[in-house]
Amino acid sequence: MFLITGGRLGDLYGRKRMFMTGMAGFIIASAICGFAPNGTILILGRILQGAAAAAMAPQVLATIRNIFSVAEQPRVIGLYGSVFGFASIVGQLFGGALITLHPLGLTWQSIFLINIPIGAVALLGAMRFLPEARPLSRPKIDLMGVFLLSLLLGSIIYPLTRGREAGWPAWTFISFATSIPLLALFIWFEGWLAKVGGSPLVDLKLFKNRTFVAGLAMAFLFYCISVFFLTFGIYLQSGLGWTSLASGIGILPFALGFFVGTLRSAKLYARIGNHILSIGFGLLASGFAITAGALHAGFGPGIIFYVGLVCAGVGQGLLQPSTVRIVLTEVEPEQAGLAAGVVTSILQVGAAVGVAAVGSVFFTVLGQQTGAGAYGNAFASALAVAAVLQVLGMLLATKMNHRRRAQAKIAPPADVIQSSE
Repeated sequence: MFLITGGRLGDLYGRKRMFMTGMAGFIIASAICGFAPNGTILILGRILQGAAAAAMAPQVLATIRNIFSVAEQPRVIGLYGSVFGFASIVGQLFGGALITLHPLGLTWQSIFLINIPIGAVALLGAMRFLPEARPLSRPKIDLMGVFLLSLLLGSIIYPLTRGREAGWPAWTFISFATSIPLLALFIWFEGWLAKVGGSPLVDLKLFKNRTFVAGLAMAFLFYCISVFFLTFGIYLQSGLGWTSLASGIGILPFALGFFVGTLRSAKLYARIGNHILSIGFGLLASGFAITAGALHAGFGPGIIFYVGLVCAGVGQGLLQPSTVRIVLTEVEPEQAGLAAGVVTSILQVGAAVGVAAVGSVFFTVLGQQTGAGAYGNAFASALAVAAVLQVLGMLLATKMNHRRRAQAKIAPPADVIQSSE
């Protein structure tokens, strides 16, 4: 809910300051979670973790957008995507190891307490290496915009994350319906604030850029693949009886494909530009379809199964930096924090939709059945839906590239413009 606000705070108060504030808050929140005496304190600690992460995460992309040249950004954002994905996969692997090995006699607490030394190192690194770009002016934060946007995102994300478990009661649909007037009110207020000379939380002019909007839509569809990480773990552990550690290791073929994709993304982008998006979506869709087909045919983890995962991993490796790049390159440096907050929020909403909506397909197909075959069919169904969503992303990327190519043909050459001037 606070990602866009966190990005805007970086624009207004300095990105290094907000990154360090968020990191310090995340360390404190992790300690609260790790030492929580009951569920209530644990949940409060988790809320604080989310708020701290929202202050921290957008500053990374915004800093990249500001301190590196346009020529350097594809390579740097490619490295960012590699690190981002590597951290996610390492979290899967070592999270399973921590839960299985019980270091220092700890059980679930270890997955929170491990953040304290890691966060401390990151905080010291930020103090030493991060540059600070002080804003020329410091307008007041749009508190009403923060309030309305938080209500809007909350009305969508909360029922998505709680609806299936609660059986989709009436309040979930009422909450979804409420998001429509809240969106209208937020847009009206931000437009009004800009007209009277205020500093709106979200500059609505950003959304007049069709490439920016298309990039957000593709980021949303891309992150719906979050359902894969959820259902893959359930399939391996509940369906096949694998341990948490074995389940973490089981994702390594996907990780291998991911690293291949991220390592090649910058060079491939230099050769084919935004067509890399169509290729990435196509590989993700194909990989999920191959794995789903293997499961549907009755084959568990094996050559065909893992070939599909490697293919999907390459697709994610190409898309992870590319979807972010296309959004950030469409905005001015002074709006980089806002744009980073917007795209990160869209990614999180896409992840919530993937887990809730596509995850519901998994649990609906599974029903009350048990056994490896039942879990395999449910996993295959979720992958099939995820593959369809990636096909939609591929079509959107292809259409965007076609439109930009048509615009390039219409635009007069630079020497013609100069001679006319």
